Amino acid sequence: MGSSSRLTAADADAIRREVPDVLAVSPGVRTRQQMITRGRNWSASVEGVGVDLPTIRSWRILRGSFFSAVDVLQARKVCVIGTTVRNELFDATVNPVGQSVRIGAHIFRIVGLLAPKGQSAGGEDQDDAVFVPYTTAQKKLMGVTYLRNITASAVSADRVGGVAHAIGVVLRDRHLIPAGGADDFRVRTLDEMLLMRTRMTRTMTALLSGIAAVSMIVAGIGVMNTMLVSVAERTREIGLRVAVGARRRDVLAQFLAEASVVCLTGGVLGIVAGFGLAHALTRLFGWPTTVSVEAVLASFAIASATGLFFGWYPARRAADIDPIDALHSE
Repeated sequence: MGSSSRLTAADADAIRREVPDVLAVSPGVRTRQQMITRGRNWSASVEGVGVDLPTIRSWRILRGSFFSAVDVLQARKVCVIGTTVRNELFDATVNPVGQSVRIGAHIFRIVGLLAPKGQSAGGEDQDDAVFVPYTTAQKKLMGVTYLRNITASAVSADRVGGVAHAIGVVLRDRHLIPAGGADDFRVRTLDEMLLMRTRMTRTMTALLSGIAAVSMIVAGIGVMNTMLVSVAERTREIGLRVAVGARRRDVLAQFLAEASVVCLTGGVLGIVAGFGLAHALTRLFGWPTTVSVEAVLASFAIASATGLFFGWYPARRAADIDPIDALHSE
């Protein structure tokens, strides 16, 4: 990715030529344009790319074909669209291949329809995109000569690190960057992006776990207070039970069971609410959601443990009540 306007198509050619472990290279620019056809319009991301992009991103063509090297060389006004764009601009029964669409101030011919990809890791709709030759995007849509990015793939997964390093060496040499000088580009691999997202996910998980822990403590204190009130109100009942033969451990078990039932009831309601929220997100926003069996079992276990932990003190107080004093209480 270029942080300045010095990244060019010649750099992409040099990477293809001088880095032996590169399998495919695609120069890239991006803009956002209004698309109009048959009385419909849609604002979509328009990406200027090279012919190797479907190979790099393993993107299958559903109908038609991707544009050719000749289309790139001659900067022809042809495009390949994603399924979201197709759905917004055409009826479901219409084959978009061969149709004309106005992008900005130019009329483009649709030559291909990409298979659905769904959302990216960042939540972006990958199908809401239009791909045109990068030369066409530069000359007719953006009026620039530089590139925003160059996408490349290595011949195998174990060569990615070496290819990334070699690309950096080639670009530093081409851009005449002296030793110790700051690069005017950034080289990123999917491994680095995955590591970054993994760290973000772990941070978010830790944050949510902290919030859940605080919520559990607050809920546990509430259960303990409720049980202490219950013990105070049922002092005579406890004394009567002990007087007719109930042992200390029987009283302890009774109040521990009551505390566990209270927490398990809350756990069941929480699980039901979780299923409902997940279903609502899927219905309203189309987000794929799932609730694992492990999560449900963990919820039951945590609710039960909370009841036993915070119910122990009130249950012990109930078990330690002297039956004579209890029977004399009002």
